[in-house]
Formats: sequence, C-alpha cells, structure tokens
Amino acid sequence: MALPITILDCDLLLYGRGHRTLDRFKLDDVTDEYLISTYGFSREFIRYLVDLLGASLCRPTQRSRAISPETQILAALGFYTSGSFQTRMGDAVGISQASMSRCVANVTEALVERASRFIRFPEDEMSVQGLKGDFYGLAGMPGVVGVLDCTHVTIKAPNAEDLSYVNRKGLHSLNCLMVCDIRGTLLHVETHWPGSLRDSAVLQRSALAAQLEAGMPKDGWLLGDNAFYLRTWLMTPLPIPETPTECRYNLAHSATHNVIERTFRTLRFRFRCLDGSRGALQYSPEKSSHIILACCVLHNISLEHGLDVWSSPVTGLVEQPEEEVEHMESLDSEADRIRQELMLTHFS
Repeated sequence: MALPITILDCDLLLYGRGHRTLDRFKLDDVTDEYLISTYGFSREFIRYLVDLLGASLCRPTQRSRAISPETQILAALGFYTSGSFQTRMGDAVGISQASMSRCVANVTEALVERASRFIRFPEDEMSVQGLKGDFYGLAGMPGVVGVLDCTHVTIKAPNAEDLSYVNRKGLHSLNCLMVCDIRGTLLHVETHWPGSLRDSAVLQRSALAAQLEAGMPKDGWLLGDNAFYLRTWLMTPLPIPETPTECRYNLAHSATHNVIERTFRTLRFRFRCLDGSRGALQYSPEKSSHIILACCVLHNISLEHGLDVWSSPVTGLVEQPEEEVEHMESLDSEADRIRQELMLTHFS
C-alpha cells in the first residue's frame, strides 16, 4: 500500500510561521495610511531609518535568507508603537515570534548606539541662547536651558527577591531621568535607574548632575519640580509662595516646567510599549532600559522630521508614581540667593 508523501516547507520548519512572506512585503506595495496605522510612521520616515540603521542590521549570517533591515525595522516599530505582544506584530511582517524578538533586539541596539548623536545638549553659544530665548518667550522665565523630571516605566519583576525595582505604587519599574527643550526634544536621558529610587536620588547619582556641577552656562539653569533639591543650576518652585512676586515666579515656573510633562505624554502616546496600559515591558531591566532609550532616540528623530504629535489626543495612560514633596531649600545658600535675585529682577 502506497503511503501519501507530505511535502514539508523547510522554511516554515527552520525559520517559523510565514517566513516565505518576507521577500513579498515591500514598502511600495502598501499605503502610507497602512504604514502609519500599523507601524506608527510614514514610508519616508521608515526609509530614513533603513538608511540610518541598515549597516548595523546587515550582520553576517549562515542562513541564505537573512531578514532584511527593512523588515527588522518594521517589526521593531510595530512593537514600539503598538505595545502588542510580539507574535501579532510578527504576523504583520510574516516572521516568527523568535525572529520578531531578534528584530526588536537588533534595532534597539542599533538605535542605542546612535543615542549620543540624537540626544545631546547644544554646545555652541548661539544654540544655548536660542534655548533661553524660546523658554523666556513661553512664560517669561529667564535663563532656562531645559526642563527636567523623572518618569516611571513598568517592567516585569526581574527577581522575586530584588526589591530595588519596586516603586512606591508597588510596581516594578525603571525611573527615567529626562531633560527636554521647549519643543519636547530630549537633551539628556538616563533610563536605567531602579524604580525604588526617588527622583531626587536619581538626579543626585546621575551623570547629568556630575556634568552640571562641573560647569553650567553662565546665568543658565534647568527647571525641576519640588521632588528635587534647589541647586545653583536647578531652579525649583517655592513650596509656599507668600508674596505676589513669589506667586508670579511659581506660575511662570509651572507653565514652563509643564513642557516635560507634555513630552512624557507624547512618548507614551507614540510608543505604547511604554505606557503600561498593555502590560509591563517583558524584558530584563537592562533590555527594558535600552528599549526606552531607543524610543527616546526615535522621538527626537521624528521631531527632526517634523512629526509632532502634541496636538493628538492622549488617553488611557497609566498613572505614574507621584513623588512626595521634599523641601530642603536651606541646604544650598548660594542657590537660594540666585533664586531670590531671579525673582526680584524678573517677577517683582
């Protein structure tokens, strides 16, 4: 009796479900609307990323059909912008879950390698003066070269006995320190701090604090809220304003500092893998930190390309842990003198 012979798809066995669709998906075969709805970005932007990251993604392989840089980027963008479990995004580009995971890892590392190119403080005097002028035009706060704050991104529990990542809400998270300009462009980002650290402790231990202690532009400072200590290079609001001058200062400070809150909302709206509503990032703290940083790099690149989503509705975001207000104003008398002089000169 003859037995039926089953012809097996070797690509399917070796490389996972849908592998044979890889060569069929082309950017030119779909509309911009589809690309934006599925991957979060337009064809032109995706092509720019292929040019930017292609060399890093074309790594040697023993396989005859390596996944193209274009497909790797589409897979990673789909994960960053949807927050969906990787299998669904893998289906969209026709790769297995294992391949999807490798694509996210490859693109994430390629973006992290380029972080210093896209996330940095301006160094020339004209650009620094431009920052000050932009912020002064917003609410009349002089000398501001950036606004600073921390935000938590939830991650899976790295270890049942490791409580360093448990924040005040009882969730495992990374506490991320960020500074932005008036447009929301990120000037400094640190994404690796454990969620148990308060904002003031993160700043105290940060590379940013060491950099600014070494030197800050003359008559320039960052703005931070009352979760931080007053410094000569960091102006905070008064805890209890008592005079019209102090109230005007606090109002201008709040209106200016709000830029970083809007930036956080933008990041979570554009990169749903960060907002927590789809669950925590299912990676180790180190890999989660790299994913957050990769999203920050993409955020800055998108702003360079004119892709501003501040006008988009931002809903469904998970509440972030709030800091207890710390009032340690008297620890730095020079910082207090600078703030008093600032209020008297510009808000009296």
